[in-house]
Amino acid sequence: MEEPTPVDIENEAPPSNVFIPPSVIPSLLLSGRSYTHFSPVPPSLLASTDKSVPVCLGVDEAGRGPVLGPMVYGIFYLPIPVSDPLLRQTHHFDDSKVLTAQVRSSLMQTLATAGSDLYESCGWATTLLSAGDISAGMMRPSNAGGSYNLNAQAMDATVELIQAIYDKGVNIQEIYVDTIGQPAAYQKKLERIFPTAKITVAKKADSLYPCVSAASVCAKVTRDVALEVLWRTRGRPNTSDEKSDADTDMEWGSGYPSDQRCVTWLRGNMHPVFGWGPECRFSWGTAKDMLEGPKGVKVDWPVDDDGDTHRLTDFFSAKDQEEGDELGTWFGTPAGLEAF
Repeated sequence: MEEPTPVDIENEAPPSNVFIPPSVIPSLLLSGRSYTHFSPVPPSLLASTDKSVPVCLGVDEAGRGPVLGPMVYGIFYLPIPVSDPLLRQTHHFDDSKVLTAQVRSSLMQTLATAGSDLYESCGWATTLLSAGDISAGMMRPSNAGGSYNLNAQAMDATVELIQAIYDKGVNIQEIYVDTIGQPAAYQKKLERIFPTAKITVAKKADSLYPCVSAASVCAKVTRDVALEVLWRTRGRPNTSDEKSDADTDMEWGSGYPSDQRCVTWLRGNMHPVFGWGPECRFSWGTAKDMLEGPKGVKVDWPVDDDGDTHRLTDFFSAKDQEEGDELGTWFGTPAGLEAF
């Protein structure tokens, strides 16, 4: 697949000592599993209440192109009347790629702090698609359904997140989605699934619509901190030098194939047979080329075979009846006319 080059590699690399959002759950992250986190829903946003207001919801992702770490989809929702004043004017949300890591982290911390205006008025959620699950889907064999490509995985994650917020009773009236594909086709799919909402799918939506800007911040901070946690646990070399986490730079950088730090780390930490751990997307060309190169060992994995070639109908064949198998003669054999 095509691996997009990030606009600013340095801004993509997560900093140390940032706020750890509740969407980063180390036990699940380190298990290699995908998972979803939901913030509390502000009571005023519930459609079941008399004071419920129409809500807008934004969707964006972070980490589509890297060979290391998860891809994260984020959604953000709040009352339509306060969307621009609260997000754009008061807190200056914008496309996460143009905000510094410190600004993104500060916004996320405010959003997750009980009693803040963002916490009381807004809700958000993230789905973290692990590198292992992404690769497993993309490399799925034909006898198991064929390749589950990244676009399909992204679409399913988006739909499941939006549906989950509907299921919580939120009165969603408008949905805004950022896309790097064809907006028209993507929008038609979502309109068929969510016919009661006004849906807008657009390129650069994270810089056009405040709720998408906020969703991009949630996704980006979650991705950044997840990559930091993975580095501290799996990527950092074991040395006797006593350095704190803050003093140890992430040698794999941003995780993008276009980042030379990432490529250098992959080359220096590749097992010749098994490659890397669950932090790596084995379906990416960068990883495939290294494993198939001179430092990799070619392995022919046998097809699973339980050795049983019998068909179900073999157990009910006429031949078995003629030979007097145990089940066929359980109630005795038929009597001929000579018996009468």
